[in-house]
Amino acid sequence: MRTLNERAWAVADAMEANAEQLRISVSRVAGTRIIDCGGAIEGSLAAGVMMGRACLADLADVSLVPSPFADLPGPAVQVTTDHATRACLASQYAGWQVKAGKYFAMGSGPMRAASAREPIFADIGYNEEPPCAVGVLEANHHPTEEAVTAIVQKLPTSVEKLTLLVAPAASVAGAVQVVARSVETALHKLHELKFDVKNIVSGFGVAPLPPVAKDDLNAIGRPNDAILYGGRVTLWVRADDEQLAAIGPKVPSTASKDHGAPFAELYARYGNFYDIDPMLFSPAEVTFVNLKTGRAFTFGRVEAGLLRKSFFGV
Repeated sequence: MRTLNERAWAVADAMEANAEQLRISVSRVAGTRIIDCGGAIEGSLAAGVMMGRACLADLADVSLVPSPFADLPGPAVQVTTDHATRACLASQYAGWQVKAGKYFAMGSGPMRAASAREPIFADIGYNEEPPCAVGVLEANHHPTEEAVTAIVQKLPTSVEKLTLLVAPAASVAGAVQVVARSVETALHKLHELKFDVKNIVSGFGVAPLPPVAKDDLNAIGRPNDAILYGGRVTLWVRADDEQLAAIGPKVPSTASKDHGAPFAELYARYGNFYDIDPMLFSPAEVTFVNLKTGRAFTFGRVEAGLLRKSFFGV
């Protein structure tokens, strides 16, 4: 079976082969392939879908579908996976802060599974030593040679080549790949709540794609709000009904003390991203389908009014 990184590498190769069609560019920094999906180049919706696939190690289908909200025009980002733990937690979760000199980016993608330095990998029991590695960087600029070197130093010696996909949230592709994290946010929240995520069999999520903002605060805030207040996730699990009934109300964003305000307002209130309640970052609504009993449970609620305020200021 191919590793997560080999699966993502095939997606990156397809992106390079169709760079003109996807409106992306390919370059090299310190021997590493850099695929710019929306920083110094325009990018595209299709590039965002491909970024999402690579970030999920191509173990999920990512697509654009009509918005589920009649009064919110435009598409939504839909994610379907039958390999939720590996795709979302071993790959997609943005658990790698890339810091080198003045360069900073949030790192995600299967290169995390190759490094496997985060505590979550011990919990889910996964790591790999692949021949290649693929990462996704949410950043406004290409990584510097110093940043590339810092990443390479944390990868196993089995890795002979590295690809980094780069796009800021203030781009079409960047917004798509962030909103494609609806299922991942639910799984990460469940992991934080000590639920055994290996009992999650499949996942489905959909969240509206917001307008692309040009200021950094709203560029980050709107995609987060799309999930926090508009994300609907369904998880097929094997668990006891009593366990789901107890943990379910704690999973959606409604469980957080900071629920009820757009991200930009929360950031202005606290002045620091890390002071916002981390339990906020989960979908608006989560449904559990229990394969052991045939029962289903839904928790949370969507907030169309907050989405309109975040997306359109009304």
